[in-house]
Amino acid sequence: QVQLQESGPGLVKPSQTLSLTCIVSGAASGVTFASYAMGWFRQAPGKERAFVAAINWSGGSIYYPDSVKGRFTISRDNAKNTVYLQMNSLKPEDTAVYYCAVKKVNIATSRAASYDYWGQGTQVTVSS
Repeated sequence: QVQLQESGPGLVKPSQTLSLTCIVSGAASGVTFASYAMGWFRQAPGKERAFVAAINWSGGSIYYPDSVKGRFTISRDNAKNTVYLQMNSLKPEDTAVYYCAVKKVNIATSRAASYDYWGQGTQVTVSS
């Protein structure tokens, strides 16, 4: 059973920086973390879950929506089974619960339905 644990919840002011970490454990039989694509999504109150970032196994393919491009950076350390989300220049509209997700097929995508495992989420609040 694959499990994901996000960390790094926080309350920050606009323009500040926050980093999120997601550790993956319990790789599926015959599959290792290094073969997964990973994604970050977020869900604000009353809104649908939205794509934030995705990365393939090597980091050679990375995608962001326009809303975070240039401010957020996704990265991964396959030796540590960990994916990171560095968030700079945060805005109040970035306030949401942030989720990391595993996709067993190593193609990074923005489609939430393509991901196989999800973390429980971590709250990020941006407010002055």
